[in-house]
Amino acid sequence: MFGNFAEWNLQNILIRVFVSTVLGGVIGLDRGMKHRGAGTKTITVVCLGATLVMLTEQYIQMNFPGLANMGRLAAQVISGVGFIGVGTIIVSRHRVRGLTTAATLWASACVGLAVGIGFVEGGVLVTAMMLVSLHALPYVERFATRHSHYCNVFIDLEESRDLHTVIQKLKEAGVAIDSMDTSESKSVGVGISVHMVLYLKKAVRRTEVYDILLKLDKVVSVDFL
Repeated sequence: MFGNFAEWNLQNILIRVFVSTVLGGVIGLDRGMKHRGAGTKTITVVCLGATLVMLTEQYIQMNFPGLANMGRLAAQVISGVGFIGVGTIIVSRHRVRGLTTAATLWASACVGLAVGIGFVEGGVLVTAMMLVSLHALPYVERFATRHSHYCNVFIDLEESRDLHTVIQKLKEAGVAIDSMDTSESKSVGVGISVHMVLYLKKAVRRTEVYDILLKLDKVVSVDFL
């Protein structure tokens, strides 16, 4: 569609670097406008670095036949970017933030690898689909969540034995417990933290479940997701 950018010449090298800069900048700009951890500079540099790796691989293959392994350095980039992504992930209370930013960093490195080896069409197409996904899927997700009968609830209890009362009250309200995990709480005055996935019937609303749980004496806090 765009021509053969896999040929090794100065023009194609410049085009690959330029396209990598543009694609990385576009992805980074989208994240930067949303005030995410990795913005334009970070993602552009990651994309360019991945492009340089593939250019170096092709350079070695062209000038030192038999010494290049076209998949080795690319694999190191894909795994190495994961360490950068970990730094953007923040676990706060019951929420995990930064996963999308980490995934975007990883994907931008993959885009850089594709463009660096001359697969410009793939890099452009994936970048376009990434932007569509980052903008459109949140609306789809919110719509599905609003119409879902499932919900996540996190409950902090003073003592573990109070969990039986919570389960009993939920069953009396017609709420089914799909799954449940418990863990020791690190908060002062809290015995355990409970994560439940609840199935709500049409007649039961989240606000009603919230009120039921808060009225229990041993419940310290309730958080719905």
